[in-house]
Amino acid sequence: MALFLITRLFKITQIPGSVYWDEASIGYNAYAVATDLKDEWGETLPLHFRAFGEFKLPVYIYSVAILTRIFGLSDMVVRLPAVLYGLGVVVLTYLLVVRITKDEKTGLIASFILTVSPWLFIFSRTGYEAVAGLFFFLLFIYFLELYKRKKLFIIFAALAAVLAIYSYNSFRILIPLFIVFWALTQRHKNVKLELIALGIFLMSLIPIARLVYLDAGAARLATVGLSNPAAIVKSYFSHFDFGFLFLEGDANVRHQVPDWGQLYLIELPLFLAGVWRILKSKNKLVWLFLVFLVLAPIPASIAKESPHALRAILMAFAFASISALGLVSMRRFVLPIAVVIYLFYFGLYFRDFVGNYNLKTSSDWQYEYKEIFVNTREGIVTDKYAQPYIFALYYLKYPPQEFRNTVKYNPMDKWGFSTVASFGNFQFK
Repeated sequence: MALFLITRLFKITQIPGSVYWDEASIGYNAYAVATDLKDEWGETLPLHFRAFGEFKLPVYIYSVAILTRIFGLSDMVVRLPAVLYGLGVVVLTYLLVVRITKDEKTGLIASFILTVSPWLFIFSRTGYEAVAGLFFFLLFIYFLELYKRKKLFIIFAALAAVLAIYSYNSFRILIPLFIVFWALTQRHKNVKLELIALGIFLMSLIPIARLVYLDAGAARLATVGLSNPAAIVKSYFSHFDFGFLFLEGDANVRHQVPDWGQLYLIELPLFLAGVWRILKSKNKLVWLFLVFLVLAPIPASIAKESPHALRAILMAFAFASISALGLVSMRRFVLPIAVVIYLFYFGLYFRDFVGNYNLKTSSDWQYEYKEIFVNTREGIVTDKYAQPYIFALYYLKYPPQEFRNTVKYNPMDKWGFSTVASFGNFQFK
């Protein structure tokens, strides 16, 4: 835990050096809710935040809103929930792996590997919603395991599943898929209680269905989704590409430090050993790790950007757990050597992140808008790049009611996206 918190909180407001547009949107909408319980569009406590027209999910925004109410709006407040959810992911990894493998050492190793993993690192120190989704997904799985001993945990599992699907879009696909898998592979001893839990989950889908079918959601999906089956298959398997996993990583530098893979090379033999151990194990529960690995790339595979580390974030947990199984299966003297190698790799990775990341990626994090709006309260700004209005609102902590009273929008496009033409003393052209 100490290693996780130190490396996530160190210079958290300085690296990356600015918030990008989704962080700014999350932060300002949280600020608006904390101010008068309404989002930037004037909707009271919305379940979906309209934002730029893509309708952001509520869990992370409300997490930021609670902190904003206490501490005020800042980069730290926007990013701190990701740190806390990330820490929760590490803790749940330990608990879940111990629960599945019946071995405390494997749980400790899995949580350690995930702590130093490049896959989780940036996502757990910047304002990404995916880490919240991963946290509630693992909580959902953990409660399902506890349900085997106490019946009431099936209700807690349903509630965790609801929070997962309202945290990050990937889990709107993964949760139903896993529910089907779980239903087909379990002996159902309390069908009535399970149906109640399923009913709670299905009721939570009603606002999602409305968003997709009645509010241009299906059209928006077309802007990012693939329809060609061959392209989807190719996209799926790209997440297992050697270069993506161990050499270059995600091409989006907001998702990864340039020139680093999603995993360290040391993990390849450990992962293969872990797969072999699963295949030979008499404990059928350990097959869950392979199930997670197979399911994890599905949400990312139907999108046009591929491979995509963020949408496939469940792979980080799956790889860490399987690699931990492999490491435990080796001779005892291998364990301390492997830990030293992991720490060595992580030390190099962290040094590169602290020393070079801002130099290589400041424009990708839209640092120029920070320079403009920290001290600028009026003017004409180009809207050629991203959504400049949200940076003005965020950095100036612009009063939400004043924004709503003065804002003028450009016409929405056919996808439902909108841009701000002006508000207050700003014009965007």
